Amino acid sequence: MPAPAVKICGLSTPDTIDAAVAAGASHIGLVHHPDSPRHVSLADGARLRARVPERVKVVLLLVNQQPQPTLEAIAAIRPDIIQFHGRETPEWLALLRGQTRIGVWKAFGLRDAAALERARKYEGTADLLLFDAPASKLPGGNGLRLDWSLLTGFRPFMPWGLAGGLNPTNVADAVHQTGAPLVDVSSGVETAPGVKDPGLIRDFVKAAAA
Repeated sequence: MPAPAVKICGLSTPDTIDAAVAAGASHIGLVHHPDSPRHVSLADGARLRARVPERVKVVLLLVNQQPQPTLEAIAAIRPDIIQFHGRETPEWLALLRGQTRIGVWKAFGLRDAAALERARKYEGTADLLLFDAPASKLPGGNGLRLDWSLLTGFRPFMPWGLAGGLNPTNVADAVHQTGAPLVDVSSGVETAPGVKDPGLIRDFVKAAAA
């Protein structure tokens, strides 16, 4: 099984951007959501985005944004991918995907096996589904682990990735159990909410490939 792609999400400083790139992450995530401890302004996000080499994809995370702020964020950050982490409808995703011509990901909380069937509504309207633990105080980045057994025998109906409580000590097991082609980490490489640790980032990327 090939090593999964790795997304380090919620980066907010130049040194952690550089650490993720140097470690070999395939994607880095910028969070534009004021309620999050990982929030970056559009101006700061644009500066961070400029540090990312072309080989690494930039993912802009938004939560329940209205159309105009969404377009303003896209114009400022110029992401390769937008990741929606709220109550966005398949219709809204399809419209934006058609108008912007950039990648669209949808985070989807898995509470039970039936949720996998409910996720099918995004087939054809998103480019990738990111299966996460159910939303808690924040839509993501809570450190809550997704029940990997929900994905046992999962037959993908579209590209997908795994998030929810991953860290350097469990990501290898998660990949082996689920076959995830992409893994996404945020709080699992932090020493405090929003404070990324370059060493943990390196450890996570290495462990994901083990």
